[in-house]
Amino acid sequence: MTTKSDWAQRIADLWAAFDEHEPTNFLAKVRAMVAELPRGDANGLFELASAHDSIGEEESAASFYRQALAAGLAGPLRRRAVIQLASTLRNLGQAEESVALLTAERKAGTDELDDAVAAFLALALVDTGKEREAVALALGALSRHLPRYTRSLANYAKALSGAG
Repeated sequence: MTTKSDWAQRIADLWAAFDEHEPTNFLAKVRAMVAELPRGDANGLFELASAHDSIGEEESAASFYRQALAAGLAGPLRRRAVIQLASTLRNLGQAEESVALLTAERKAGTDELDDAVAAFLALALVDTGKEREAVALALGALSRHLPRYTRSLANYAKALSGAG
């Protein structure tokens, strides 16, 4: 019998070997693993979305991300799914929806993915013609990681966004 932790380790191992597989072969392996889970399992749908996304099948990926979120995907995978869906939507020319998803995600809570949310939101903002807001957001996120000039860069980011 396969436990959830065994399955999670096997899928993590498969992702770690992503570059060793041809795209269709990788997707087939993910599909086979997802078939071990109950139909409609949120984690399985997320893995299918991620696999489709990683091999360039963005429309299929977007559909699976939406299904995973609707199925109740929770915890860190939920946030990753929102980030990845937003990025995929931006690549599909739906930058406004990407901005909306990521703006809501910034308000939903905080964790180690905050700067990833900010980075992908900045990309989507550029695509919607809001370059100044995008730069402010990116600089604000970057400022937290600098060994010096943190306060100065954070203040410049606020000034660019009109918040300072």
